Amino acid sequence: MKEIRNIINTYDQIDWTKEQAALATVVSVEESAYRRIGARMLVQSSGTWIGGISGGCLEGDALKRANAAIFKKEPSIVIYDTMDDDDHQIGVGLGCNGRIEVLFTPVNPSDKHNPVERLKTIQEKRTPSIFYQVISLEEKEIRKMGLFANENQTDIFVNSLGISKENLLEKTALVHQRKKSKVFNFVTTTGQSISILIEFIRPELRLVIVGDNYDVHAFVGIAKELGWEINIVGLRRKLDKSIFSLSKKMLPYEQARDLVIDEYTAVVLMSHDYKWDLEMLQIFLKQHPPYLGMLGPKKRMLKMQTELQADTEPINLKNLSFFYSPIGLDIGAESPEEIALSIAAEIIAHFRNRSGNFLKLRSGTIHERT
Repeated sequence: MKEIRNIINTYDQIDWTKEQAALATVVSVEESAYRRIGARMLVQSSGTWIGGISGGCLEGDALKRANAAIFKKEPSIVIYDTMDDDDHQIGVGLGCNGRIEVLFTPVNPSDKHNPVERLKTIQEKRTPSIFYQVISLEEKEIRKMGLFANENQTDIFVNSLGISKENLLEKTALVHQRKKSKVFNFVTTTGQSISILIEFIRPELRLVIVGDNYDVHAFVGIAKELGWEINIVGLRRKLDKSIFSLSKKMLPYEQARDLVIDEYTAVVLMSHDYKWDLEMLQIFLKQHPPYLGMLGPKKRMLKMQTELQADTEPINLKNLSFFYSPIGLDIGAESPEEIALSIAAEIIAHFRNRSGNFLKLRSGTIHERT
């Protein structure tokens, strides 16, 4: 979501009397690639760009392709293929033995339904979004290449293409279930073949930090870089004013219950105060956050466990799959910045259902097959 926000911010600042632009989107990936389906890059005719479709090896060529799309005023698909490890095949060295398809679409600012305008509608959504995009069809229907719609426009989308709504909804349900974007092939009512990317976009992660000591600053810095929504529970007078502008909400401990916890929320308890952490733990446990972590040694957590077991409704913290304490991945973190890094990495691993182990010990590919 951070990349989408950056693209939208840049788009809103373009002087369209002097500039034109095109949107490059990764729509298909085979084998190894640095970026996945949905990676985007907004390119201006002046050569300025934001976002990215690779680790830097494709961006130079993408600038040329984007300007060609702007000049022709029509979308195009470009295939970057180094499956045979031939650097001269496309004039750039991917170095990762992969096949990437990138859609280049001219952006018309007067069209309030262009892809960037549609992306604006999901910025504040707290549930996943689905987008449909045509990425391959027969030559005579080239004007429909890049056709972009969201899940609320299914009827208009299927009618304009002549495909089965039931079939599209069936594939959409599969994407929702797997939480992964995927390209599907469809056949129109006239027998034509068409490929459609059904894209799954998660809302940005909502982070709730409970605490007001100096290590909160380090964690906020990393969370900001990751593009997470930051909410802080603690004493304002103990926090540096620089944090205020980076936080969506800042609440005192007494108002912690007012925060909305949804399926894309991570709560981190780091007040360094046993009483507050225990009280906050009890409050947030009742809201069943997807991720709940607490800073401190295991013996501290076990002491809380003993107290919670004595309640009228005993809770066994060890049996809660979403609860982590001690918090963070085991990287030997010592400084506040390193500790913040280990916590952020653990949160990502939890939400992506990964172990957080060394990649060299992983069997198979880094990314799951789409």
